[in-house]
Amino acid sequence: MHDDEEQTLATLTSHRAIVDQIIERAHGQIFGSAGDSVLAEFPSIVHAFRSAVAIQQAIRIANEALPEQRRMHFRIGINIGDVLVKDGDIFGDGVNIAARLEALADVGGICVTRGVRDHLRDRVAATFEDLGEHSVKNIARPLRVFRVIFNGGEQGIVDDEPHSEENPAARRARSKSADVEPDHVEVTFWESVQQSDDPAEYRLYLERFPKGQFAALAEERLAKGGTSERDPAIEVAFWETASQSGSDEMVTAYLQKYPEGQFASLAKIMLEKSSGSQSGRPTGD
Repeated sequence: MHDDEEQTLATLTSHRAIVDQIIERAHGQIFGSAGDSVLAEFPSIVHAFRSAVAIQQAIRIANEALPEQRRMHFRIGINIGDVLVKDGDIFGDGVNIAARLEALADVGGICVTRGVRDHLRDRVAATFEDLGEHSVKNIARPLRVFRVIFNGGEQGIVDDEPHSEENPAARRARSKSADVEPDHVEVTFWESVQQSDDPAEYRLYLERFPKGQFAALAEERLAKGGTSERDPAIEVAFWETASQSGSDEMVTAYLQKYPEGQFASLAKIMLEKSSGSQSGRPTGD
C-alpha cells in the first residue's frame, strides 16, 4: 500500500472477486470482509474444504500473471462448530478459532482443527500433518492444529517463502510432483469456472490443467467466446466424474446442479443404495 496504493487495491479487488465467486458457487455465505480478510460459512465441511482448495489454486494462477512485487497470497483456516448469527453477522468461538487457524497457516496454505480433519480424512484426496497443540488468544483450551498436505507432497498450494518446518525431502517431493493434481482439485477448479462466460477463466483452467479431463471442453468454450449455453457435454463430464469417484458428496453435487438431468434417476438410486449399505453401522462424531 505504501509503495503503490492504486495497484495494491486493484490486485486485492481482483483476487477478492475470485474468492467471492468460488464461495458463492459452493453455496457459501460471506459474513465479513474487513480489509483483506474474508469470513464465510458453508453448508458442509466438504464444501468449505473444496472451496479453500479452489481458492488457493485460482489465486496461485492469478499471481503468475502478475509481477513479483504485485503478487498477493492468502492463508486459510477452517473450523467446524456452532456459531451465533445476529444482525447479519456470525460470532462465537467457532469463528475465533477459524481466525487463529488462518494465522497459523503457511503462505498459500490451509490449516484445520482436529474436528475438521476427522470429518475429511476419508473423504478428500489430502493428508493432514499434525502440528500439535497451540495455545491461542481468547480460546480457553489449546487447539490441535493440522496442516493440509495435498497428495503428491504439496504443503499448501503456494509457497514462495521458505519455511523452517519443511524438511528438504518434503520440498523435493513437492517440486517433483508439481504437475500432479488430485482429481478433486481439478474438478473443484472446473466447477468454479464452468458456468462463466469469461474466456479468461477458461484460459486459467487450461494453463493449470493443459491435459485435464475438461481441457477439450475448455478449448471448445474458448472457441465459442466463452459461452456455455446448453452444452450437454458439461453434464456428461460432470456425471462421469461423480459416478466414478465413489463419493456420495460428488453424486449429491451432481443432483444439486442438475436436478432434472439425464442421469438424475441413476444418481438417486446410487445414493439410496449407499444409504442402505451404511444403515445399521455405528456412527459417531
